[in-house]
Amino acid sequence: MAHLGQTGGVIMQVLARPWGAMHYRIDGPADGPVVVFANSLGTDLRLWDGVVARLPGFRCVRFDLPGHGLSDLAAEVSISALAEDVAALIATVASAPVVLVGLSIGGMIAQELAVKRPAMLAGIVLSNTATKMGSADAWAARIAAVEAGGLASIADQVMERWFAPAFRARATLPLWRNMLLSTRADGYIVACRALAAADLTGQAAEIDLPAVVIAGEKDGASPPDLVAASAARIAGARLHNMAGVGHLPPAEDAAGMVAIIAPFLKDVLK
Repeated sequence: MAHLGQTGGVIMQVLARPWGAMHYRIDGPADGPVVVFANSLGTDLRLWDGVVARLPGFRCVRFDLPGHGLSDLAAEVSISALAEDVAALIATVASAPVVLVGLSIGGMIAQELAVKRPAMLAGIVLSNTATKMGSADAWAARIAAVEAGGLASIADQVMERWFAPAFRARATLPLWRNMLLSTRADGYIVACRALAAADLTGQAAEIDLPAVVIAGEKDGASPPDLVAASAARIAGARLHNMAGVGHLPPAEDAAGMVAIIAPFLKDVLK
Protein backbone atom coordinates (compact mmCIF):
# COMPACT_ATOMS: atom_id res chain seq x y z
CA MET A 1 0.00 0.00 0.00
CA ALA A 2 1.23 3.51 -0.80
CA HIS A 3 -0.05 7.05 -0.48
CA LEU A 4 0.30 9.00 -3.74
CA GLY A 5 -0.85 12.39 -2.59
CA GLN A 6 -3.49 14.43 -0.86
CA THR A 7 -6.17 16.74 -2.24
CA GLY A 8 -8.69 18.50 -0.01
CA GLY A 9 -7.93 16.17 2.90
CA VAL A 10 -8.50 13.00 0.87
CA ILE A 11 -5.53 10.65 0.70
CA MET A 12 -5.29 8.74 -2.57
CA GLN A 13 -4.16 5.21 -1.77
CA VAL A 14 -2.61 2.60 -4.02
CA LEU A 15 -2.44 -1.17 -3.81
CA ALA A 16 0.28 -2.72 -5.96
CA ARG A 17 -1.10 -5.47 -8.17
CA PRO A 18 0.64 -7.59 -10.83
CA TRP A 19 -0.84 -5.32 -13.53
CA GLY A 20 0.06 -2.05 -11.80
CA ALA A 21 -1.40 0.51 -9.38
CA MET A 22 -4.91 -0.09 -8.07
CA HIS A 23 -6.38 3.16 -6.77
CA TYR A 24 -8.64 3.00 -3.74
CA ARG A 25 -10.12 5.30 -1.13
CA ILE A 26 -11.32 4.80 2.44
CA ASP A 27 -13.98 6.91 4.15
CA GLY A 28 -15.29 6.51 7.69
CA PRO A 29 -13.97 5.67 11.16
CA ALA A 30 -10.95 3.40 11.51
CA ASP A 31 -12.87 1.11 13.85
CA GLY A 32 -16.07 0.95 11.77
CA PRO A 33 -17.31 -2.24 10.12
CA VAL A 34 -15.95 -2.44 6.59
CA VAL A 35 -18.05 -2.21 3.43
CA VAL A 36 -16.32 -2.54 0.06
CA PHE A 37 -17.90 -1.11 -3.10
CA ALA A 38 -17.21 -2.39 -6.63
CA ASN A 39 -18.07 -0.10 -9.56
CA SER A 40 -19.77 -0.70 -12.87
CA LEU A 41 -18.20 -0.64 -16.31
CA GLY A 42 -17.34 2.91 -17.39
CA THR A 43 -17.58 4.54 -13.95
CA ASP A 44 -15.09 5.26 -11.19
CA LEU A 45 -15.29 5.23 -7.40
CA ARG A 46 -17.16 8.55 -7.36
CA LEU A 47 -20.22 6.53 -8.35
CA TRP A 48 -20.70 5.76 -4.65
CA ASP A 49 -20.39 9.31 -3.26
CA GLY A 50 -24.08 9.64 -2.40
CA VAL A 51 -24.24 6.21 -0.77
CA VAL A 52 -21.08 6.60 1.30
CA ALA A 53 -22.22 10.00 2.57
CA ARG A 54 -25.36 8.33 3.96
CA LEU A 55 -23.56 5.52 5.81
CA PRO A 56 -22.04 7.14 8.90
CA GLY A 57 -20.21 4.78 11.19
CA PHE A 58 -19.14 2.40 8.43
CA ARG A 59 -15.63 2.21 7.02
CA CYS A 60 -16.35 2.47 3.29
CA VAL A 61 -13.72 1.26 0.83
CA ARG A 62 -13.95 2.06 -2.89
CA PHE A 63 -11.61 1.34 -5.76
CA ASP A 64 -11.18 1.92 -9.48
CA LEU A 65 -11.20 -1.01 -11.90
CA PRO A 66 -8.14 -1.42 -14.15
CA GLY A 67 -8.14 1.27 -16.83
CA HIS A 68 -10.84 3.22 -14.95
CA GLY A 69 -10.47 6.30 -12.78
CA LEU A 70 -6.93 6.56 -11.40
CA SER A 71 -6.02 2.86 -11.66
CA ASP A 72 -3.45 1.61 -14.14
CA LEU A 73 -4.46 -0.34 -17.20
CA ALA A 74 -4.30 -4.13 -17.20
CA ALA A 75 -3.58 -5.70 -20.56
CA GLU A 76 -6.17 -8.39 -19.90
CA VAL A 77 -8.67 -9.06 -17.12
CA SER A 78 -11.25 -11.66 -16.17
CA ILE A 79 -13.93 -11.75 -13.51
CA SER A 80 -11.79 -14.24 -11.61
CA ALA A 81 -8.73 -11.98 -11.76
CA LEU A 82 -10.76 -8.93 -10.72
CA ALA A 83 -12.10 -10.91 -7.76
CA GLU A 84 -8.52 -11.65 -6.71
CA ASP A 85 -7.76 -7.92 -6.85
CA VAL A 86 -10.66 -7.30 -4.48
CA ALA A 87 -9.52 -10.14 -2.22
CA ALA A 88 -6.09 -8.50 -1.99
CA LEU A 89 -7.72 -5.17 -1.18
CA ILE A 90 -9.88 -6.72 1.56
CA ALA A 91 -6.82 -8.40 3.06
CA THR A 92 -5.13 -4.99 3.14
CA VAL A 93 -7.91 -2.92 4.68
CA ALA A 94 -9.90 -5.30 6.90
CA SER A 95 -9.22 -7.71 9.74
CA ALA A 96 -12.71 -9.23 9.72
CA PRO A 97 -15.20 -10.31 7.05
CA VAL A 98 -16.69 -7.43 5.06
CA VAL A 99 -19.81 -6.81 3.01
CA LEU A 100 -19.06 -6.44 -0.68
CA VAL A 101 -21.48 -4.24 -2.61
CA GLY A 102 -21.11 -4.76 -6.35
CA LEU A 103 -22.91 -3.08 -9.22
CA SER A 104 -23.05 -4.57 -12.75
CA ILE A 105 -19.54 -5.98 -13.40
CA GLY A 106 -18.91 -5.24 -9.72
CA GLY A 107 -21.80 -7.55 -8.89
CA MET A 108 -20.22 -10.32 -10.95
CA ILE A 109 -16.99 -9.78 -9.03
CA ALA A 110 -18.96 -10.10 -5.78
CA GLN A 111 -20.54 -13.36 -6.94
CA GLU A 112 -17.16 -14.78 -7.89
CA LEU A 113 -15.59 -13.82 -4.56
CA ALA A 114 -18.57 -15.25 -2.66
CA VAL A 115 -17.82 -18.64 -4.20
CA LYS A 116 -14.02 -18.56 -4.23
CA ARG A 117 -13.28 -16.63 -0.99
CA PRO A 118 -16.43 -16.83 1.17
CA ALA A 119 -14.51 -16.52 4.45
CA MET A 120 -13.62 -12.93 3.52
CA LEU A 121 -17.27 -11.92 3.31
CA ALA A 122 -20.05 -11.44 5.84
CA GLY A 123 -22.55 -10.87 3.04
CA ILE A 124 -22.98 -9.47 -0.45
CA VAL A 125 -25.15 -6.86 -2.14
CA LEU A 126 -25.66 -7.48 -5.85
CA SER A 127 -27.00 -4.40 -7.60
CA ASN A 128 -28.17 -4.34 -11.22
CA THR A 129 -26.22 -7.43 -12.16
CA ALA A 130 -26.72 -11.05 -13.21
CA THR A 131 -24.91 -14.36 -13.47
CA LYS A 132 -24.40 -13.61 -17.17
CA MET A 133 -24.69 -10.19 -18.75
CA GLY A 134 -25.12 -9.77 -22.50
CA SER A 135 -24.14 -12.02 -25.38
CA ALA A 136 -20.72 -12.50 -26.91
CA ASP A 137 -21.99 -10.92 -30.15
CA ALA A 138 -23.32 -7.85 -28.36
CA TRP A 139 -20.05 -7.31 -26.50
CA ALA A 140 -18.07 -7.82 -29.72
CA ALA A 141 -20.18 -5.16 -31.43
CA ARG A 142 -19.61 -2.72 -28.59
CA ILE A 143 -15.88 -3.37 -28.58
CA ALA A 144 -15.75 -2.79 -32.33
CA ALA A 145 -17.63 0.50 -31.96
CA VAL A 146 -15.22 1.75 -29.29
CA GLU A 147 -12.19 0.66 -31.31
CA ALA A 148 -13.52 2.54 -34.33
CA GLY A 149 -14.87 5.71 -32.73
CA GLY A 150 -13.83 5.82 -29.10
CA LEU A 151 -16.20 6.00 -26.13
CA ALA A 152 -17.82 9.13 -27.52
CA SER A 153 -19.34 7.02 -30.29
CA ILE A 154 -21.42 5.01 -27.78
CA ALA A 155 -21.87 7.58 -24.99
CA ASP A 156 -25.45 8.56 -25.80
CA GLN A 157 -26.53 4.92 -26.06
CA VAL A 158 -24.86 4.16 -22.73
CA MET A 159 -26.71 7.04 -21.05
CA GLU A 160 -29.98 5.51 -22.27
CA ARG A 161 -29.04 2.11 -20.85
CA TRP A 162 -27.79 3.59 -17.59
CA PHE A 163 -30.50 6.04 -16.65
CA ALA A 164 -34.26 6.35 -16.52
CA PRO A 165 -35.77 9.08 -18.74
CA ALA A 166 -36.47 11.38 -15.78
CA PHE A 167 -32.83 11.29 -14.72
CA ARG A 168 -31.58 11.88 -18.26
CA ALA A 169 -33.55 15.15 -18.26
CA ARG A 170 -31.55 16.48 -15.31
CA ALA A 171 -28.87 19.14 -15.71
CA THR A 172 -26.32 16.81 -14.08
CA LEU A 173 -26.43 14.19 -16.85
CA PRO A 174 -23.32 15.61 -18.62
CA LEU A 175 -21.28 14.86 -15.50
CA TRP A 176 -22.06 11.16 -15.81
CA ARG A 177 -21.42 11.22 -19.54
CA ASN A 178 -18.07 12.84 -18.83
CA MET A 179 -17.26 10.17 -16.25
CA LEU A 180 -17.75 7.57 -18.97
CA LEU A 181 -15.63 9.56 -21.43
CA SER A 182 -12.83 9.94 -18.87
CA THR A 183 -12.45 6.14 -18.80
CA ARG A 184 -9.61 4.80 -20.90
CA ALA A 185 -11.00 3.23 -24.06
CA ASP A 186 -8.58 0.32 -23.75
CA GLY A 187 -9.60 -0.15 -20.10
CA TYR A 188 -13.24 -0.19 -21.12
CA ILE A 189 -12.53 -2.73 -23.85
CA VAL A 190 -10.67 -5.19 -21.61
CA ALA A 191 -13.54 -5.04 -19.13
CA CYS A 192 -16.00 -5.71 -21.98
CA ARG A 193 -13.98 -8.77 -22.91
CA ALA A 194 -14.14 -10.00 -19.32
CA LEU A 195 -17.92 -9.60 -19.33
CA ALA A 196 -18.24 -11.35 -22.68
CA ALA A 197 -16.38 -14.37 -21.32
CA ALA A 198 -18.12 -14.51 -17.95
CA ASP A 199 -20.93 -16.93 -17.14
CA LEU A 200 -21.44 -17.53 -13.42
CA THR A 201 -24.78 -19.29 -13.81
CA GLY A 202 -23.44 -22.71 -12.91
CA GLN A 203 -21.84 -21.58 -9.66
CA ALA A 204 -24.58 -19.26 -8.34
CA ALA A 205 -26.14 -22.07 -6.30
CA GLU A 206 -22.82 -22.42 -4.44
CA ILE A 207 -23.18 -18.99 -2.85
CA ASP A 208 -23.86 -19.56 0.83
CA LEU A 209 -23.84 -16.05 2.25
CA PRO A 210 -26.50 -13.52 3.21
CA ALA A 211 -27.37 -11.70 0.00
CA VAL A 212 -29.42 -8.71 -1.06
CA VAL A 213 -30.15 -8.22 -4.75
CA ILE A 214 -31.28 -4.89 -6.22
CA ALA A 215 -32.96 -4.33 -9.58
CA GLY A 216 -33.92 -1.07 -11.27
CA GLU A 217 -37.35 -0.83 -12.87
CA LYS A 218 -35.98 1.23 -15.79
CA ASP A 219 -32.64 -0.57 -16.16
CA GLY A 220 -31.72 -0.94 -19.83
CA ALA A 221 -28.45 -2.78 -19.19
CA SER A 222 -29.59 -5.47 -16.73
CA PRO A 223 -33.41 -5.58 -16.93
CA PRO A 224 -35.34 -6.48 -13.76
CA ASP A 225 -36.37 -9.91 -15.07
CA LEU A 226 -32.72 -10.82 -15.68
CA VAL A 227 -31.72 -9.65 -12.21
CA ALA A 228 -34.62 -11.54 -10.61
CA ALA A 229 -33.73 -14.77 -12.45
CA SER A 230 -30.18 -14.54 -11.16
CA ALA A 231 -31.34 -13.78 -7.61
CA ALA A 232 -33.52 -16.89 -7.70
CA ARG A 233 -30.38 -19.00 -8.13
CA ILE A 234 -28.95 -17.82 -4.79
CA ALA A 235 -30.54 -19.49 -1.78
CA GLY A 236 -32.11 -16.98 0.59
CA ALA A 237 -31.31 -13.91 -1.51
CA ARG A 238 -33.64 -10.98 -0.87
CA LEU A 239 -34.71 -9.16 -4.03
CA HIS A 240 -35.61 -5.47 -4.06
CA ASN A 241 -36.97 -3.61 -7.07
CA MET A 242 -36.34 0.13 -7.15
CA ALA A 243 -39.16 1.97 -8.93
CA GLY A 244 -38.25 4.53 -11.56
CA VAL A 245 -34.53 3.75 -11.35
CA GLY A 246 -32.20 2.60 -14.12
CA HIS A 247 -28.83 0.84 -14.05
CA LEU A 248 -27.04 3.07 -11.52
CA PRO A 249 -29.09 3.44 -8.32
CA PRO A 250 -26.19 5.15 -6.46
CA ALA A 251 -26.47 8.00 -8.97
CA GLU A 252 -30.24 8.12 -9.40
CA ASP A 253 -31.50 7.35 -5.89
CA ALA A 254 -28.69 7.03 -3.37
CA ALA A 255 -31.09 7.54 -0.45
CA GLY A 256 -33.36 4.78 -1.72
CA MET A 257 -30.42 2.42 -2.13
CA VAL A 258 -29.17 3.16 1.38
CA ALA A 259 -32.65 2.47 2.75
CA ILE A 260 -32.31 -1.04 1.31
CA ILE A 261 -28.73 -1.83 2.23
CA ALA A 262 -28.23 -0.09 5.60
CA PRO A 263 -30.43 -2.53 7.60
CA PHE A 264 -28.65 -5.43 5.89
CA LEU A 265 -25.23 -4.01 6.75
CA LYS A 266 -26.19 -3.49 10.39
CA ASP A 267 -27.56 -7.05 10.57
CA VAL A 268 -24.60 -8.92 9.09
CA LEU A 269 -21.78 -6.66 10.36
CA LYS A 270 -22.69 -6.85 14.04
